Amino acid sequence: MFKLVAVGGKLRGKEFTLEEGENTLGRSPSASHSLSVNGVSKEHMQITVNGESCFVEDLGSSNGTFVNGKLIKKATIKNGDKIAVPNVIFQLVYVKEKKVIIKKKVAKVAEDNENYSSAEVAPKDFIGRMKFLFKHKIMSVLYSFNEQYEWNVMLGILLFVFVCTSIGLTIGPVLVSSNNLLIREIASRGTQYAKEVSRFNAVALRRGNLDQINTTFLDNDAEGVVSYELFDLEGRIVRPLDKLNSYINDSFSIETREYFKNYENISRSFKRKLGGEELGIARAITSHNVQTGQQEPVGYIAIRFRPESLTVSAANNSVAYLESLITTCIVAVILFGMIYYLTTKPLDELRAQVEEVLRGKRKELESKSLFSEISGLRNTFNSVLSRIRELQNEDSGEFAEIEEDSGYVRQLYEFMAGAQGPVMVLNSEKLIEHLNPEGEDLTGLRENIAQGSSLLDTARDQGFAATVIDLCDQSANNEGTNQSELYELTGKNYMINVTSLMGKDNFAKAFYITFVLDE
Repeated sequence: MFKLVAVGGKLRGKEFTLEEGENTLGRSPSASHSLSVNGVSKEHMQITVNGESCFVEDLGSSNGTFVNGKLIKKATIKNGDKIAVPNVIFQLVYVKEKKVIIKKKVAKVAEDNENYSSAEVAPKDFIGRMKFLFKHKIMSVLYSFNEQYEWNVMLGILLFVFVCTSIGLTIGPVLVSSNNLLIREIASRGTQYAKEVSRFNAVALRRGNLDQINTTFLDNDAEGVVSYELFDLEGRIVRPLDKLNSYINDSFSIETREYFKNYENISRSFKRKLGGEELGIARAITSHNVQTGQQEPVGYIAIRFRPESLTVSAANNSVAYLESLITTCIVAVILFGMIYYLTTKPLDELRAQVEEVLRGKRKELESKSLFSEISGLRNTFNSVLSRIRELQNEDSGEFAEIEEDSGYVRQLYEFMAGAQGPVMVLNSEKLIEHLNPEGEDLTGLRENIAQGSSLLDTARDQGFAATVIDLCDQSANNEGTNQSELYELTGKNYMINVTSLMGKDNFAKAFYITFVLDE
């Protein structure tokens, strides 16, 4: 089994397992191994594994692929070879698979995770128990999602769900309630129209005097009336005149006739919400029966009602929903940014301070931000870092004094003054401090412009920058010994030599880089 181990650059320390067959690497999420690094193309290179053989191919990337310092299109690679892409240096490692050992390690990790999850005991008080259940029961679902999605993506989704839920539970009921109130008021107006028709035409309908039926106000003055049908018990339409003597076929009129067949409904109004913003309102037209002494139906009036106020209300409700959604989304975005940066700032600060401690810039981690959840982690780091310093200085029994790198940089600058070839000096953070004229001509950098900048940010050749950074790391990790590698610059092969100047605290304080033409 082959692995790619990042030995330099922004992904240093990460490992990528190469599967049998083709493995693509690049910034694209669809790549076999996604590299979120500036300068890397979406599909940068492809590594094909065939048993114990390995082949690398550049996929037409913008900044090229380098194997052991040489630009390649296709090449066979072996265990220990270094592959450089912008801002990253990989080393190919062949690992013999040992299934039994791997199984034991996985089992141990699972056991450790189980012990961790069961280490916390549920409190006895009610509030503490609720918090415990929320953390370990409800949040367990989100924890599982967090194994597949970044937490900031999940935070954005949760805020969006919150926005939709809050609008639905707060503004929604208010708008629905106001709309229902408006519908009831409009229905009352329509019912009044139906009652007027019933009162004016009951006698005429009973006697069959169709010429005396009067519905003129529905045709002319009734606001919001879309259509109406006045028909007898058999369903024969008597008004409007253009439908005279035809039988009902409108769905609402048919429903009206069926509704009033139940004698208990005779004195009631039949109301129905129709399609769109339309209301259906109907009444039975009754007349007094002298023989029985009761009111009996002699016909029905069915009105389709769509007042302008209901349409305006629906439009206003849509606008209100949209305005609320936009406003709440803007607030949610601002809230997302606040939560995100309030959370990441202490973490970024912690990471930067750890690097400063490792370089000997400070003694311990500290923060002005109040974040109690990270305090325990910070204290653990301080304990570990203190122990590291104790182990490094156990002969003298004292902590190493933290040193500045400026004195070491000046010392190497004096060496550079007498150099005969291209020379570059980097400080402890691998930032460019000095370049002699020969070094400027060879690298294409200018000291007055590049000073204080990272080589990865200023060098046009990212493979060269990554190679130098990797050599600096190797020298610093090997007590300052010289590290060298052949690399092509300006069409010629140069041996790049890197030596680090170690401080009293055993950290690299400056790097001296020379370039020797390989003839």
